[in-house]
Amino acid sequence: METALSRSQFVRWRAAIFAIFLASGLSIATWASRVPGIKEALGLDNAQVGLILLGMGVSSIIGISTGPAVMARLGARRGMLLTMLTFASGIVLVGLGANVFGSVPVVIVGMVLFGFGNGSVDVMMNVEATAIEQQMGRTILPVFHAFFSFGTVIGAGIGALAAQLSINVATHAAIMGALIALIAIVCFFQVPVREAALDPAAHETPAFRARMHTALEAWREPRTYLIGVVMLGMSFAEGGANDWIALGTEQGHGFAEGTGAVSLAVFSVGMTVVRLFGGPLVDRFGRVLVLRILAVTAASGILLFILAPTFPLVLVGAALWGIGASLGFPLGMSAAADDPAKAAARVSAAATIGYIAFLGGPPVLGIISEHIGLLNTLFILVALVVMSGLFSGAARPLRDDEKTPVATAAQD
Repeated sequence: METALSRSQFVRWRAAIFAIFLASGLSIATWASRVPGIKEALGLDNAQVGLILLGMGVSSIIGISTGPAVMARLGARRGMLLTMLTFASGIVLVGLGANVFGSVPVVIVGMVLFGFGNGSVDVMMNVEATAIEQQMGRTILPVFHAFFSFGTVIGAGIGALAAQLSINVATHAAIMGALIALIAIVCFFQVPVREAALDPAAHETPAFRARMHTALEAWREPRTYLIGVVMLGMSFAEGGANDWIALGTEQGHGFAEGTGAVSLAVFSVGMTVVRLFGGPLVDRFGRVLVLRILAVTAASGILLFILAPTFPLVLVGAALWGIGASLGFPLGMSAAADDPAKAAARVSAAATIGYIAFLGGPPVLGIISEHIGLLNTLFILVALVVMSGLFSGAARPLRDDEKTPVATAAQD
């Protein structure tokens, strides 16, 4: 049985998960905002940047895939601490590889640590966030993801300032890595020990085996894949923006150095605003209608970003892109958690599909862009976002008779 949390314990738990989402966003934007600087320091082309991203993407997918096992062995509380320290170390190593060692292999090792840590912690923080959402009884998961976006806004702003002040990537990355490690340690002491999150009290072998059985079972359910399609298109759009919008602005459109970080910041602001205030709209109009409207918005924004002849219109496109891509991932997580008895397993499975697109998609875009150009490559995102909108009916909330009875779940 779970021990009931006091109001102050619940508030500290919620604040800690908010902070972990924010730290993950900070880490992503720290890399993304300095891609032009890293590329220049190492003399890379787009295909080589894509290969570095591929290394991160593969390690991230491994982290996502092993996240449930890490949680089963360590518990979400200790698992999040360990994996946050892992990706904080990776960020520092990326900076050292770019400016101190001038070594692509060192950067790749850093990106592997960065990707694995981020992938694993993303599963665990989403499981924690959906548990908080269900305790509150209203749509709040977009707010958690808003804190991720808020982290990207802060990170992009710091990255733009660092570039303007000619602060090298190594110094910038070391400061951000230390900040993220500090956040990880503080949050560890605010997250409660929970049996449902497989924290230490539930480390018996039968509990581990039962959770892994349930996790595998989630992959045999058609609804998991349908929700995954919704998340795939929007996650591809979000990940593509995080990794390529800066280069698209500076090299695709030919605008000045530093404008790429501004475009990334505008994209992130648009996404953050909708995630902060979109919950009540979802509660009023429903997930499906909101997802369809946002798919149209995202597709329009990407098209404007590609075709815009002036920098102000590029920024308008970036804002619409961010607004449209804002809720696909969090609403997919909420849909996966509709059945409380199997929420953790289904959230993990849906998150895996979403993060494969979020982290594995951008490297593919980089390779394709070497053949058809970066801006032309972004048309692929338009098609994927449209597909996401067409499949948004899969996010319809489950009826009570479609949920797993508690007694049945206990026997799995």
